[in-house]
Amino acid sequence: QVQLVESGGGLVQPGGSLRLSCAASGSILSINAMGWYRQAPGKQRELVASIISGNTHYADSVKGRFTISRDNGKNTVYLQMNSLKPEDTAVYYCNCNAWPVGLSNYANYWGQGTQVTVSS
Repeated sequence: QVQLVESGGGLVQPGGSLRLSCAASGSILSINAMGWYRQAPGKQRELVASIISGNTHYADSVKGRFTISRDNGKNTVYLQMNSLKPEDTAVYYCNCNAWPVGLSNYANYWGQGTQVTVSS
């Protein structure tokens, strides 16, 4: 159906930057929203940023530091993360609301997650 492959995580010092990418593949008829969630140890998964029809939404904790963008031709979503803080450390998951061949409606899909560690 739909597979999401993330890349771009890693270790970065406080104040540094990282860019995450997530490519959706499969027999996809349409993609609605795409977004990024994160989950830190001992905490619930939370929405970081989402994009739908060019409109973006950000968690208050990342506003002004993170930017989400999307390449519709490549079914890819990006998350540019600047001014990273230790509290941004988490596993980041890509999420996609897509309509694949064989289904009668949209469904949610998740990537495998990529670790982002902000530490000196």
